[in-house]
Amino acid sequence: MDQSTGLPTPPLQPGSSSSSSNPPQAAQPQTSDAQQQSQHQSQFYQADATASLEGLVHQITTTNNIGALNHALRNFAQREVRETVLASLLGGGQDPLTVLDVRVNTLGVLYILSARLHSTHVPNAAYVTNFCRNFTPEQARYAPDRVTLLAKGIKRVADNHSDPKFALQPLYDLVTRYPPQLSYLTTIHPIFVSVCVATQHFANALPVLAVPITTIDTALSDLTYNDNLTYHYAGGMALAALKRWDEAELFFETCVSSPGQAPAALQMEALKKLVLIQLISKGKTSPPPKYTHHALPRLFKNTPYAVFVNHYPQQTQKLRDLVDKERQLFSTENNIGLLLQALDRAPRWSIKKLTATYLTLGLAEIGQAVNIDSEDAVRAIVLSMIESEEISAQISASGTVTFTDPPPQFTKADVDAVLLEASVQGALLEKLERDMARSREYITKVVRSKDDVWGPPGEEDLQHSYAGGASASAAFADDSMFS
Repeated sequence: MDQSTGLPTPPLQPGSSSSSSNPPQAAQPQTSDAQQQSQHQSQFYQADATASLEGLVHQITTTNNIGALNHALRNFAQREVRETVLASLLGGGQDPLTVLDVRVNTLGVLYILSARLHSTHVPNAAYVTNFCRNFTPEQARYAPDRVTLLAKGIKRVADNHSDPKFALQPLYDLVTRYPPQLSYLTTIHPIFVSVCVATQHFANALPVLAVPITTIDTALSDLTYNDNLTYHYAGGMALAALKRWDEAELFFETCVSSPGQAPAALQMEALKKLVLIQLISKGKTSPPPKYTHHALPRLFKNTPYAVFVNHYPQQTQKLRDLVDKERQLFSTENNIGLLLQALDRAPRWSIKKLTATYLTLGLAEIGQAVNIDSEDAVRAIVLSMIESEEISAQISASGTVTFTDPPPQFTKADVDAVLLEASVQGALLEKLERDMARSREYITKVVRSKDDVWGPPGEEDLQHSYAGGASASAAFADDSMFS
């Protein structure tokens, strides 16, 4: 993913510039006129703001310099005092949000609203929704940390009022309007998709999940490594619940293979779901990307999920016995739904394997191969597979199944569309590689990693951190979403 600056650098802010000072000629150094003016302006903002919330509102409504206003709002007091002032009411109990215009005064409203959502003076839901729908993104981008605080506050209020669905629309407006394009990953992405999963409103996340992430700009959003993992893990959960298996596989694979000094517990949870989804959609697993942390596949081999994979799909009785034996673990980790779906599809994958070897088989022979005694049950499965175009076959009156090669399922237009998409993606990858090669931060990290004599944490460290893995998975949604 591209590591760029994405947005223009905000204008130089009062108090943050550093004009060169003249060399000291005597005991007391001299200060330039520009530096004195900047210091005086900063002191004016701080003195005025700390006096009262009225002073802050006056600055918000009168200043034309958004960069200077952001500096003043960020630095007028220590954090605890600042948040208390921002979350308070005006003299006489008037709400400061009622005197500010959401579009014109976006930055000021953002500071006050994000503080209020973490206080006892919570504004009404209609105001929060209106702000997220009408704020000016260019102003909000001066304070990415306050945007993150706002998104977390919306989720907090929804949870505290036992109405998590309330957060869906404001967070959707926020995540679609704040970045220049949806291809920019922000801290809002994981919060919004996690709420969609927790409330089982999976389809609400589709417009966001449909846009591939190509750009990470830390000047736009105060992202952490875990934000990337959480977004792709929650996205995989939503897509799996909608049975969009190919897309879910891509999201879980992105989570699993995201590079890091040590694998995270969430990556192990994603790997388990990734493997189960591959069994459901393809009947077999695929090796993870080569850049996946080496400890993850080795640790996975020591789990009951690896045993399930080894028995899949032919040994259905062993699969059922394993599910019964480890049901409590599978349920705790919210994977029992996926396991049951994989188990249900096991006979179908066994039958599909037979088509590669045999031209004709009797229903009784197929039943013997897939461990199903009832010919009627085998007939029902084969007919279902024919209707869903999983196999191409015919069943005679005597119960003989004749397998044939499936007809082509794509047209020239389909091929042209795939080639065009491949060309577009190839050009995008070339651009990302060029941008990365020019990144000073990337080059510095590569050099440092080569000089680092310390190895990455061992598997024991991951096993220790993984103790909370089940709770990490359970935080998203109940396993019934996969049934």
